Amino acid sequence: YKKIPFNLHTWGKFDGIHYMLIAKQGYSQFQQAFFPLYPILIKLTNYVVDNLLISGLIISNLSFFIGLIIFKKYLQKLKFKNWPWVIAFILIFPTSFFAVSVYTEGLFFLLLSLSLYFYKTKKYLLFTISSFLLSLTRLIGITIFIFPLVSLILEFKKKKTVSLKKVICLITPFIGLFSYILYLLKTTGDALFFLHAQPSFGANRSSKLVIPLRALFRYIKIFMTASFNWQYFIALVEFSFFIFAFTILAIDLVRIIKKLRSKKKSDYDINLLSLNLFSLINLIVPTLTGTLSSIPRYAFMSLSMYLVLTSFNKKIKLIIFIIFMMMQIILLSFFSQGYFVS
Repeated sequence: YKKIPFNLHTWGKFDGIHYMLIAKQGYSQFQQAFFPLYPILIKLTNYVVDNLLISGLIISNLSFFIGLIIFKKYLQKLKFKNWPWVIAFILIFPTSFFAVSVYTEGLFFLLLSLSLYFYKTKKYLLFTISSFLLSLTRLIGITIFIFPLVSLILEFKKKKTVSLKKVICLITPFIGLFSYILYLLKTTGDALFFLHAQPSFGANRSSKLVIPLRALFRYIKIFMTASFNWQYFIALVEFSFFIFAFTILAIDLVRIIKKLRSKKKSDYDINLLSLNLFSLINLIVPTLTGTLSSIPRYAFMSLSMYLVLTSFNKKIKLIIFIIFMMMQIILLSFFSQGYFVS
């Protein structure tokens, strides 16, 4: 950190340290758990800035800002009228500060917003590029395939034919992941090393798939037997975020399915279905490692949740907004002091 204000160091802690080290010297042992696009961009930016921390912050902040603009445009294409509330909820979400830290949230949000916008506007070539990069940012990025998949299924049911362009869109995110898998196979001999390296970073993650209910039962057991301390508080936060987000998304999914089964279904509802499924998978997949660790941060990208929150009456929206703001202040204050909060 060359000659920068000390308070900026806050934004490069925990995972940020690994991303900067990867950008500086390439992958070291077990760092393959972190996907390559973000550290590559940090390295490229660093040629100009000559400071890894500042490079990471520039990428994250610029990406998040542009991502908000693109996501607003996407909502407008959907003719979603309450988009200002959606943007407000994203900004005030308790873990939104990760999007302006040396984490992948800002970049992931930008690429996700671009993918949504390009697919909605039928710019399929641009979609393949953004979705390819999305899956090189985080594993969950491959889930963008949900959008062309839903579209192809409905198209086939209606016409008994499918669009080749959409099939290519379906495959592209997996090509991004597969390219990283090939790199890992060549450099480590383990194609799935990004998964097998997870336990090395603590948080009680398993490299084997675990049924989500087991993770929930584990947390309930913690609440019943453990003494109240910092770990207890974090477990309570993780559990609460998961239950809150999952409940909203599950109820909304049921509502969307009922709407699609009726004669009133529209292209708008189909888009909402795809976004909801993406958001649910984004929330559930991390629990397959046997823990809810970092769920408050992962839930931040379950974008369908924000659309549902805007459907509440103004009083409830204000209450949620205030709770989000208070939680963000609390979590950010702990994060800035070096406590792991997500």
